[in-house]
Formats: sequence, C-alpha cells, structure tokens
Amino acid sequence: MKIARKSPELLILLMTVGSAISWAVWLNLLNNFAIDEINFTGAEMGILQSLREVPGFLAFTVIFVLAFIREQKLAYISLALLGGGVILTGFVETNMTFYLATIIMSIGFHYFETINGSLTLQWIEKDKTAEFLGRVIATRSAASIIAFSMVWLLFEQFQIAYMWLYLIGGGVCITIVLFCWQHFSLFPEKVTQTKKIILRKRYWLYYALQFMSGARRQIFVVFAGFLMVEKFDFTVAEISLLLLANAAVNIIVAPKIGRLIHKFGERKALIFEYVGLTFIFAGYAFVESSYLAVFLYIADHLFFSIAIALKTYFQKIADPADIASSAGVSFTINHIAAVFIPVVFGLVWLYSPSLVFLAGAGMALLSLLLALNMPAQPAAGNEVLLGKFS
Repeated sequence: MKIARKSPELLILLMTVGSAISWAVWLNLLNNFAIDEINFTGAEMGILQSLREVPGFLAFTVIFVLAFIREQKLAYISLALLGGGVILTGFVETNMTFYLATIIMSIGFHYFETINGSLTLQWIEKDKTAEFLGRVIATRSAASIIAFSMVWLLFEQFQIAYMWLYLIGGGVCITIVLFCWQHFSLFPEKVTQTKKIILRKRYWLYYALQFMSGARRQIFVVFAGFLMVEKFDFTVAEISLLLLANAAVNIIVAPKIGRLIHKFGERKALIFEYVGLTFIFAGYAFVESSYLAVFLYIADHLFFSIAIALKTYFQKIADPADIASSAGVSFTINHIAAVFIPVVFGLVWLYSPSLVFLAGAGMALLSLLLALNMPAQPAAGNEVLLGKFS
C-alpha cells in the first residue's frame, strides 16, 4: 500500500517512531539502571511495573477527555507526556522519584497507545488494516533499532551517563510531536464516535482475549528481561544487542505477518500464536543456556506480533461508532491483571522464577481455548461460535 505525504497513514507512522524511540530507550536501560543506580530487587521492580500499568488500567478515562479535545490533538499531548517522563527518569535518584517519573511516562504512553489504536481502526480501511498494522510494527522496530544502537554506542563505547541517554530518548519524541502538530492538518472523523463508555455483551470474546493478552504480556515485559540480567548477567550492551536483533527480525517478518493474517484469518492466526507462546513460556521456566534464552526472547516477540489479529477481529465485529470508546475500555481490560501481576509475581520470583513462567504458559493455554470459539469469518452478528449475544 502506498502512503501519501500529509496522509493519516504517515502521521500514524511518524507518531509511532516518536513513541518507539522513547519507549525503547526507557526499556533498554530499565533493568540495568534500576539495579545499578537505584539498587532494585525483583520486589521493587514488581512495584514499579505495577505502578507503570495503573494508567493503562485507567485508559477508559480517555473517553471523558475526548469530550473536550479531538483525538488527534490528544495523541500529540500524550506523546509529549511520554517524552517528558523519559527525560525526567534520567534525573531520579530514589525509589519514589523513579516511581513518579515512570507514572508520568506511563500516562503518556498508555493514552497514546489507546488513541493511536483507535485512530488506526477509524482511518484505515478494513481490507488494508492487517497489512498496515504489520507496517506499523516494522516501523516501530526500525525506530527501536536506532534507539538500541544509540544506547549501545553511547553507553558502551563512549560511557555516556544514563541521564543523557534518557534526555536524548525523550527529546526526540517531543521534537516529533512538534513537527506533527505543525505539519499535519486535523483529519475529519469518518464516523462520529460515541462519547461514553461502551460495554457490549456481543464483544465478550474480544474482552476476554484482551484480558489474557495483558496478563501474559506482563510476565514477558516484567520478567523476561529481568531474567536475562539477573540469571545470565547480561550487560547494558548485551541487552541492547538483544533488542536490536529482535527489532531487526520484526522489520522483516511483521509486514508478512499482517498479510498472512489477512489471508488465513484471525482464528487460525491466534490459535497459532497461543500454541507457540505456551511452549515459549515453558521454555523460559527451565532454560539454562543464555543462547536458548535469547532465542526464546526473539521468538516471544514474533508471536506477540500476531496479536494484530485481535485488533482486526474487533474491527470486523464492531459498530464503527464504538471504536474510540472501546479502545479505552479494551486497554483498561488489558491492564486489569497488569496492576497486580508484577507485584504478586515479583514476590513469587523471589521463591521460584520458574513458577512465574509456568503461570505464563497456563495463561497461553487458556487463551488458546478462548480462540477456538472464534468463527472463521467474524463479523457483526457472528462474533463467536458459542455464547452469542444480540
């Protein structure tokens, strides 16, 4: 698909770049910064990650903000908060200030992801959405490569302090926001969005899969990287190279995943994803080789990319006027488990890291059972095989 200048597709991709660079810098440095500078253990990391997910849990509040401001403008403001929070992280010295900077960053990140997902489903035609979302993932990965390379070069080769790396990561995001604000006009809404919270019984399978997705993802986001640092003693440079390799693979594979989802359908794609994730989480539980751990980490990311299918499934079954409201609601549902899983499993980690990942495997199996209830041709009125509601 061709992308024109000053088109909504280009705007989405540019905002994705800004978000990806800030997030990649924050994520790349997180475990080493927390352990080296703030003396975190798994328990404190669990607390921080739970606090980080609170704004995601409150993502439904975006619908109230949209009563006063256009989605596109709120996307800009959210990106600026994300960049500002990353910058502030470079100046923290205590647990409490680390938590505060993380919350600011997280408010911007989660509001942006909610709105960006909503705008994508509104602006992009259904027959092009899977392919475009694959391109979004590839763009995010390319931006992440730039960020990871920068961290590796500046930290490892030039011993640049954490503060300057966070300043660069957040500053790039804010610069992109200012450019987009000036360069792009406000795009009209194709369908006037409902300005209230929407929960529909016929969307129940989508809600359930979102909940399980959020629960599983927390196991990966919080503990997979921590495993690399704590068990295998990965340095900042090694984490950078790992994330760099992962992003490079995604650039090649993600657009193809989008096209394959369009070809084979959401049901088959999600079943394949959940079977793969079950084996990957089980692998994390017993891995003793750093090389195998790296393979699992990269494969994990690839399987999570198939979650594009969950977005296109919802686009096919949803009332177009529900998309903005449902984006906030689904983000909240996705983050319900995220509020308590990092803290609870952070404590479990102190007893047995393997149990944490075995729980992730169990979550993937439950997701598989839910996906089997998805019809091959989802549409409004044909959302599920069993348990239909009008």
